Amino acid sequence: MNVSKKWMMFPLLAGLMAAPSLKAQQVGKAVPPAKPVAPMGNPSVTLNPDTTVTTTHDVTIKGQKVPYKAIAGTQPVWDQDGKVLAGLFYTYYERTDVKDKATRPLVISFNGGPGTPSVWMQIAYTGPRLLNIDDEGYPVQPYGIHENPESILDIADILYVDPANTGFSRINKDAPREKFFGVNADIKYLAEWINTFVSRHNRWASPKYLIGESYGTTRVSGLALELQNAQWMYLNGVVLVSPTELGINRNGPVDAAMTLPYYAATAWYHKALSADLQQKDLTAMLPEVENFTINELIPAISQGGFLDEQKRKSIAGRMARYSGLSEKVILQHNLNVPPSFFWKELLRDKGYTVGRLDSRYLGQDREDAGTNPDYNAELTSWLHAFTPAINIYLREELKFNTDLKYMMFGPVHPWDRSNDNTGENLRQAMAANPFLHVMIQSGYYDGACDYFNAKYSMWQMDPGGRLKNRLSWKGYRSGHMMYLRKDDLTTGNEDIRTFIKGSIPKTAAKY
Repeated sequence: MNVSKKWMMFPLLAGLMAAPSLKAQQVGKAVPPAKPVAPMGNPSVTLNPDTTVTTTHDVTIKGQKVPYKAIAGTQPVWDQDGKVLAGLFYTYYERTDVKDKATRPLVISFNGGPGTPSVWMQIAYTGPRLLNIDDEGYPVQPYGIHENPESILDIADILYVDPANTGFSRINKDAPREKFFGVNADIKYLAEWINTFVSRHNRWASPKYLIGESYGTTRVSGLALELQNAQWMYLNGVVLVSPTELGINRNGPVDAAMTLPYYAATAWYHKALSADLQQKDLTAMLPEVENFTINELIPAISQGGFLDEQKRKSIAGRMARYSGLSEKVILQHNLNVPPSFFWKELLRDKGYTVGRLDSRYLGQDREDAGTNPDYNAELTSWLHAFTPAINIYLREELKFNTDLKYMMFGPVHPWDRSNDNTGENLRQAMAANPFLHVMIQSGYYDGACDYFNAKYSMWQMDPGGRLKNRLSWKGYRSGHMMYLRKDDLTTGNEDIRTFIKGSIPKTAAKY
């Protein structure tokens, strides 16, 4: 797929009721005390880049009461001379009735964008608090939060990190942007930051996991190798939620063909398929489409204009059957229908568009004509629910008081996307570390990071088939943020629990 549509269009810091923080150390020199950072965009607001506020709570998970402390804080990013370049906001949840941290897993969580904070998974997926939405993920009022009975805090402590210029996090106005805003720069400074956090909180002995969503999957795939090679920190697992392409090449016919299974899932959801396909369950219908995509559609598109005309018409007819679009429209696109056109076309006759990140959501455009929707129906809905909830939560419940704006989308562009080898980075990390397992989680109705491309990435990461027993994929009946649907919130968290328990080693790390 076109790389631009694989980068999540989503996107901490605050201030500044500070408890004294630990002094950071670099090898060979002491780091000077952090000074308030003047964030970009509003010189009248300053950020304390090294501060914490701790509160205590409990949550009932799976019927069990779990006591924990929440640390909402900031931790600096330094240059090689110890100068503070930025303050990153984080929220850290640690269960307080566990005495042995050495056996207690630590999960480090990132969201995507690039340019969004960790809000999405923190208050809608794995964290101890859950935003107010209905069972399918739509906003409700009054806004706010409540207990998350599915949180993974029962089995693992969780750190949510907001990268530079997202949420409350800010870079110094004099800091070089190229140190932060690019595939490899992002990975490098965050690996250093994680090292400091793990040292400050005495978590070197703990089994460690990274979880990333959307662009966060690019981030954590690169971090797996960077932590291993530059910080000598080895992981037990990486969870990729709605993964990007991870730098894995799929240009040409593969790119053109791979979205068809997603089209089929979306058309099935909206009852736009023929009766014989609609009467099948989603997961019973999709293998037929996947097999057609791999075995017939890719070879057909590969022949371009030299494909036999009768064969072209036959292929277009099959695509129409699986996508809910007309054969005429598919032929007009030379068997290569762009996702943006699909979102506009599928329900055009009914006056609706479908959402990019979650095609269960419907939009209404100014006019039915056109080649793409006016707006992302699902993202508008999500921002409606998330923005009040995270501000209420951080400021009122976690007591992190600040006049800074919480940026759901932060100024991180231009973003240097060159030299993205993160899929290969993750493969190398797995090859060198026999403990390292990877799980992919995808929503069938995600049109930005679609589920079949996620499978393809998994296949290409392991061309020799040597890592298959440590790679797994899970599908869910929702979109990009599959956990917004109540049933998938339960299933997704349970899959993470099973993954963590299954990747705690019982033998030495060797082949």
